Amino acid sequence: MTDDERAEHEARLRGLLYLSCPDAPAGALEATAEAITRSAGRVPAAAVPEAADLARPRQPYSADPLNLCGADLRGAALMGADLRHADAYGADLSGADLTGADLSHANLTGVDLSHAHLTGANLTDANLSNAQLSHANMNGAVLRDAALTDTDLRSALLCGVDLTGADLMYADMTDAHLRGAVLTAADLSEAVLTGADVSEAVLMGADLSGAVLTGSALEDATIPCPDHR
Repeated sequence: MTDDERAEHEARLRGLLYLSCPDAPAGALEATAEAITRSAGRVPAAAVPEAADLARPRQPYSADPLNLCGADLRGAALMGADLRHADAYGADLSGADLTGADLSHANLTGVDLSHAHLTGANLTDANLSNAQLSHANMNGAVLRDAALTDTDLRSALLCGVDLTGADLMYADMTDAHLRGAVLTAADLSEAVLTGADVSEAVLMGADLSGAVLTGSALEDATIPCPDHR
């Protein structure tokens, strides 16, 4: 097993262990995944001793942040999951059900959330830069002050979403559904909203400089006078 294969295997194990033991300390999940990975290729004589710590109470996030970097959680059932402050950089959550999940302050940079279900999820102050969210259902989600720079939101469902103060610079929202979304003071500079439904959205104080709104539906939207194309 190469180093890259070992790292990928360990990341997948961390994800599986979180699904099995969501209340376990993050450190215990990581230590158990690492121990199992070290034993890969050998017939286990007994359970790895690190697994005993999975039964301990979960530690505060500040002292024990959840590490799901690179984890393979495609299609995972994570409804209502507590993922506050989690580091899921580069994880694959495509098609996952995160309805009502708490992802506030999470690092979701480069995460694949395409076709994921995030209805009513809390993503306050989450970092979703360069993430894949095409066709994701985020209706009613909270993304206040979230970072969505250069994020792929094509055909995403964002109706009624709270994006107050969010950074959407260079985001691709082609054909996205933003009806009734709150984008107060959001940064939409250079964002692409071609064919997007922005009707009834609130964009007071939003920066739309350089934004592309060709073919967008803007009926009843509260919108400033932007410098857009």
